[in-house]
Amino acid sequence: MPKPAATRRVTIIDVARHANVSTTAVSKVLRNAYGASPEMQAKVRKAIDELGYRPQASARGLRGQTYTIGVMLPNIRNPFFADVLDGAAELLDGAGYQLLMGPGSNGEAAEARVTETMIDHSLDGLILVAPVSSRRHLQHVAERVPTVIVGRHGRAAGYDSVADDDIAGAALVVDHLADLGHRRIAHIEHLERDRDRMTEMPNAVRAEGYRQAMRARGLHEYIDIASTSYTQEGGYLGARQLLTRLHPPTAIFAGADIVAMGVMQALAEAGLAVPGDIAVAGYDNTMFADFAPVGLTSVDQGGRQLGRNAARLVLERIADPARPATHMTLTPTLAVRRTTAAPG
Repeated sequence: MPKPAATRRVTIIDVARHANVSTTAVSKVLRNAYGASPEMQAKVRKAIDELGYRPQASARGLRGQTYTIGVMLPNIRNPFFADVLDGAAELLDGAGYQLLMGPGSNGEAAEARVTETMIDHSLDGLILVAPVSSRRHLQHVAERVPTVIVGRHGRAAGYDSVADDDIAGAALVVDHLADLGHRRIAHIEHLERDRDRMTEMPNAVRAEGYRQAMRARGLHEYIDIASTSYTQEGGYLGARQLLTRLHPPTAIFAGADIVAMGVMQALAEAGLAVPGDIAVAGYDNTMFADFAPVGLTSVDQGGRQLGRNAARLVLERIADPARPATHMTLTPTLAVRRTTAAPG
């Protein structure tokens, strides 16, 4: 019985002919590069859908590209990182790229293993979300593969970065709580000891933003920080610490929504009502914060937009490795919900 004829793979040339544009135009659309008008993008996307075109990773790999981007996440249990991942995946999928994820596990050794593995597999670029690795290591990685850092505030010539204005975000929480009448506003931070990370990591910058905002409101004597971790357990332990103070806080600013989850668990076990006894605010505005039974007041730092910007930057870096580094800072907003109210 004769074998059925093999179906010829659709190429970028077929897409260009079908859309009646140049192959250069198709390439620009696939990379989400500047210079492709909305009309051209629509024509090319339509041709891609109609022809069922998929970039051939093996063929690209022979020319030094595999159409894959690696994303390192510090903690896969934090719902905020899912927002960042969704934003990056949305843009990369539209550009014909596959996204591969690896957990960094909040440790330098684990991050090094993940990044080295991704480099060994010839991924076209890396997006590292809130990496704890040294600045030297990040620069070394960026010298070998196009790299974008998400969340860290340190800047380097070798890699691009996108971050939230964590100083402004912390001030949004403190000002909101102070305007409600709170004075004893406490903060739960992720403890840092490394000198670079104390100035660059979002958790450290967020804590500094809290201190600055408290001083600006004349509340310096009420500054109170519990140093644990950006985990649900860290929030639980931090709240337990704060409740043992001679004068416990009337409001707690958790450095992340997942931390606020632990805070609310500890307050419930202590028989305290939120916000009647203690107001609680988080950071990240995750799906959990908007869940009606929770209704957590939280800073929205645009997780999806962070991911989209990171993906766009890494594609631009792949297209032009020698271009000057870009460092973006997004402006946060505050989503006010039921967990904050005037002191009872």
